[in-house]
Amino acid sequence: MNAPLVSGWVTRLSSGFYTVETAQGVVTCQMRGRLKRGRGAGDVISVGDQVEILVNQDGTGRIDEIHPRVRALVRMDPRPRGQYRQIMIANIDQIVLVFACADPFPNLRMLDRFLVIAEKQGIPAQIVANKVIPAQIVANKVDLTGLKDAREIFGIYPKLGYPVLYTSVQEKRGLDKFQALIQGRISGLAGPSGVGKSSLLNAIQPELGLAVREVSELTAKGKHTTNVRQLFALTSGGYVADLPGLRSLALWDTQPEELDGYFPELRDLVMECQFNDCTHTDEPGCAVVAAVEAGTVEVSRYDSYLRMRYKDSE
Repeated sequence: MNAPLVSGWVTRLSSGFYTVETAQGVVTCQMRGRLKRGRGAGDVISVGDQVEILVNQDGTGRIDEIHPRVRALVRMDPRPRGQYRQIMIANIDQIVLVFACADPFPNLRMLDRFLVIAEKQGIPAQIVANKVIPAQIVANKVDLTGLKDAREIFGIYPKLGYPVLYTSVQEKRGLDKFQALIQGRISGLAGPSGVGKSSLLNAIQPELGLAVREVSELTAKGKHTTNVRQLFALTSGGYVADLPGLRSLALWDTQPEELDGYFPELRDLVMECQFNDCTHTDEPGCAVVAAVEAGTVEVSRYDSYLRMRYKDSE
C-alpha cells in the first residue's frame, strides 16, 4: 500500500533540490520524473508552489503533484530555441517596492518600471518610501528632509491608486504598519541597493534582513537562471523574499502599443485620442499629450512612459 501524500509549500530551490514546509516538518525533496517533462518550456516548480509530496523512509521526499497557481511573477527569458518561463515566485500576494527618500535619492523611473511590471502581471503593488529622515548619515541632516518633502517626492502615486507607507528605522516610524503590510502574505521585495530593505526586515524580525540579503546576493549572480531562490518565514505569519532579478527585468515582451494600458492615468485617455494607433507623441488630437499640457498627467510619468516605449525598444 502506497504511503499517503503530504501537502506543503516550496520555500527554497537550489540545484534541483526543493525545501518543502509541511505540517509534519521541513522535507528536502526532488521532483518526480514525469514532472520533468515540462522543463523545456519553463520552470515546473517554483518557490511559493503548493505541492503534494511522498516522504521516504530516510526522511527525504519526492514531489508528486503541483497545485494550480493563483498567480506568479514570471520572467520571460529569450533563448535560442524559444522563450523560457522563469517563475520568480508562485502564488505571490504582493510586490513591496522599497525606495529611499534620500541617500540614495529615489530613481522614480525605476519605480515606474516596477509598477508597469506589477500591472502587466496582475500583481498588487505597494510602495514603501523608506528613510524619511536620512538618519543613516547623521542626525543633523534632519533639516534637509522630512515627511513633508517625502510626500512631495512620492505624492503622485497615491493619486494613481498606489498606497505609500512612509517608514524610518531610526525613528521607528511606520514599522508596525510595515509588519502588518507583509504579515500573513507572500511578499516580494524590490528596490535599489542601499535603500534599507535589510534594516526594515531586521527591525521587525532580528536577523531576517541578513538572511534575505545573503540569498539575494547569490541570486543576483545568476544570469539566465538563479542559483538559489528562497522564501523566508515571518514569525508573525507569511513569507518574504527579495527580488533582485526585478531590477533587470526587461520589457522586451511588451508590445509598444500596449504599454499605455499599464499606466493608470493614461489607459482611459487612449480612447479619446483622434487616431486608434496614436503614439502619444506629436499626433493631432492626442488626449494624452493634451492631459500632460493641462497638468492632469505628471510630466515625470509621461517621460517614464516615453522612455519605456521608445528607449527600451532601441
